[in-house]
Amino acid sequence: MLAAPIITLTTDFGLKDPFAGLMKGVMLGINPNAKVIDITHNIQRHNIFEASRVIAMSYKYFPTTTIHVVVVDPGVGSMRRPLLIVTEDHYFIGPDNGIFTPILEDLKSTFLKVYNVTASHYFLPIIGSTFHGRDIFAPVAAWLSKGVDSHKMGEQIDDYMTIPSPKPMHTNNNTITGEIISIDIFGNGASNIAKDDLAKLASIESKENFRVLYNNEHLHIANFYAENKNNSLAAIINSFGYIELFVFQGSASEKYNIKIGDKVIVSLA
Repeated sequence: MLAAPIITLTTDFGLKDPFAGLMKGVMLGINPNAKVIDITHNIQRHNIFEASRVIAMSYKYFPTTTIHVVVVDPGVGSMRRPLLIVTEDHYFIGPDNGIFTPILEDLKSTFLKVYNVTASHYFLPIIGSTFHGRDIFAPVAAWLSKGVDSHKMGEQIDDYMTIPSPKPMHTNNNTITGEIISIDIFGNGASNIAKDDLAKLASIESKENFRVLYNNEHLHIANFYAENKNNSLAAIINSFGYIELFVFQGSASEKYNIKIGDKVIVSLA
């Protein structure tokens, strides 16, 4: 591991309660040299899909050997298993509830090992069944950051849980149908239509090749947010490579009642 190993945290805990801070305290108590980075603690409560998307977008921007702890765990205390996922470049720790589905799907053709974490001597003493983030996931991440071999954490498995993820459909040679899958704090609605999907229709070098249809309205594809200063709804390819609906200096979700699951269509102009 790195001399100053990095551990990231992604949870639905928010910041009102001490939960995120306690996890950091546990990890630093085991390994004071660790650097603990917050990705977010504002995942919508119990929203496993949102958490899976956030970690899938985020992990590749961290150095190799980073340990990513993700805790959105409505099944805490039940028979669901704690997981450790080892890839070629990163480690992932969290509940076996489908939260790592995009990572498992994207990396299944590469080096990938998944462990059911059962080595309880790396846990804190379990006081109750409601806070595995503190009692299991945090200490396991910290011991891993100190160089404990991953295979000592438990048994390798291949029956881990995945959840269905909405995929855009190429309804014909000229049209892609997708949907809004997340709304950020600015009210922008990101779809599941990626620029790689657009490239299957035509060159993405010219956005004039495409038109975006939302709620029976054709939207301009902007190059940057400020290009659309008339406060109308527009589309853009965001910094993660997906078609996003926005209002410049406004909330598209509030002004146009955009909701997760709403249909978005991209076709050739």
